[in-house]
Amino acid sequence: MSEERVPQESERELLESEISADLRAITAVSEQLGHVFARANELRPTDFRALMHIATADIEGDPLTAGRLAKLLGISTAAVTYLVERMIESGHIQRGTDAADRRKVLLRYADHGMDVARGFFTPLGTRTRAAMAGLPDEDLAAAHRVFSTLIDSMRTHFDELTGR
Repeated sequence: MSEERVPQESERELLESEISADLRAITAVSEQLGHVFARANELRPTDFRALMHIATADIEGDPLTAGRLAKLLGISTAAVTYLVERMIESGHIQRGTDAADRRKVLLRYADHGMDVARGFFTPLGTRTRAAMAGLPDEDLAAAHRVFSTLIDSMRTHFDELTGR
């Protein structure tokens, strides 16, 4: 009787699989934290997702318009208008003009929104820094390169799926 040979995964394939599993776990835990934040601040889950997109775009130096936010959230322009108005009224975000094109309206965190976010997420930041304290800088630099590569890949895939 001949035994069937089961191909063994290479060390690299195992590492890539583990990184993919880690990314899914980070996404799941991040979503759980987002729901807790949203409930604690009387926000809807979509509101929290909007805040994450607004903060990320701002940090990356590419603030969002309401139209881009609608595309990222996968909702209609009417729905995003309602969301933006609600979030402005609650003090989480504000509208501003683009310095390069005064006709363009950009969405940014408002001071109140930043204070609320800091109050909730600062303990997580403290815990995360403590957890990484024992890791060498080279490991952190490598992790950053991996995360950047994964983010670029996922954004490209999103753009292809949405025709962007």
